[in-house]
Amino acid sequence: MAVKTVSLRLAMQGDTQIENVTKSVTEALAGARLAAGIVTVFIKHTTASVMIIEDEPGIRADTKAFWDRTVQADPAWQHNTRNAGEDNGHSHLRGQLQGPSVTIPFQDGALLLGAWQQIVVIDFDTRSRTRELIIQIMGE
Repeated sequence: MAVKTVSLRLAMQGDTQIENVTKSVTEALAGARLAAGIVTVFIKHTTASVMIIEDEPGIRADTKAFWDRTVQADPAWQHNTRNAGEDNGHSHLRGQLQGPSVTIPFQDGALLLGAWQQIVVIDFDTRSRTRELIIQIMGE
């Protein structure tokens, strides 16, 4: 079984920004020249996540509203009060809930995503950052 790993850097703005990375994952898979297996997409940060959504404006807005309601920004979060200058306790909690990775099977060199499924990175932080995404492909 072969393993190929690709690193991708993303300039993100925070504030629950969503960035579609499906094309980048598809390109990494094509470059691996493998027929079947799995692709794991992993973000190396605790205030960002990877997920699969139907990527359209309404879902993007609903996703932001969901996170704003579910885990609200609050200066009283212990992360904020124990670390001078920190204001992103809610960002860490959102990242914990959503998780840092997704795994997608592939066959005949193509991702087995549903018709409307897209792979996205969501940045929960309170400021702009460069994010590192790891795309690891295992297969034959």
